[in-house]
Amino acid sequence: GKKIGIIAVDPTSPYSGGAILGDRIRMQQHFSDPGIYIRSMATRGSLGGLASTTADIAMVLDASGRDIVMIETVGVGQDEVDIVRVADITVVILVPGMGDDVQSIKAGIMEIADIFVINKSDHEGAERVEREIRALQSLATRVDNWTPPIVKTVATEGAGISELAEAIRNYEEYMEKHDLLSRRRTRNWETRLIEMLRDRMLEKARAAVSEGDLARYAADIAEHKRDPYSVIQEIAARV
Repeated sequence: GKKIGIIAVDPTSPYSGGAILGDRIRMQQHFSDPGIYIRSMATRGSLGGLASTTADIAMVLDASGRDIVMIETVGVGQDEVDIVRVADITVVILVPGMGDDVQSIKAGIMEIADIFVINKSDHEGAERVEREIRALQSLATRVDNWTPPIVKTVATEGAGISELAEAIRNYEEYMEKHDLLSRRRTRNWETRLIEMLRDRMLEKARAAVSEGDLARYAADIAEHKRDPYSVIQEIAARV
């Protein structure tokens, strides 16, 4: 009986500027469900795995009374970690066949997982993925002393979904017991406020500098007549 909001983020093509937004197609069986709202978004050049307004949309869905807001990022990589500054719980989904890729992404996305999911766990290589995750977990201890569980699923058959839901509930209880959720949200909002302030100041700075001034500044720097730091100081003084 819960109301769900889903934000599905897809990458934007650097060539055409378009995005497939295929997640809506995969979830079309839920379109008619009045308890589920699906919003597809394109990154439009934003890095970090999210669109620039993903956090704003999540806040609107939360304010609208959605009990759960789910965010799907663009995919797996070292830099797609902005989700950890938006979500209360981060689930990292891996699939067999990645091989050494699990090792290659450990410097980024592996550290943000609260729960690991190995999807397509009926395929060859699932056990290897699990071993590699456990090997990486043995190298470091999280600040909150939580050990992310590893859940195996076969999404097309619905296998492992109840186990995943239980793992999420367990982490929710762990955060509540150790007062982690409020601290995480406070830390996330500190980061968010800085980002909003940065964006606002950039808007004001751009409004204070005409296209002609910007071209003149750029030409002076390119011709070594001025250094960029003094130019920035001059612009900042006008804001």
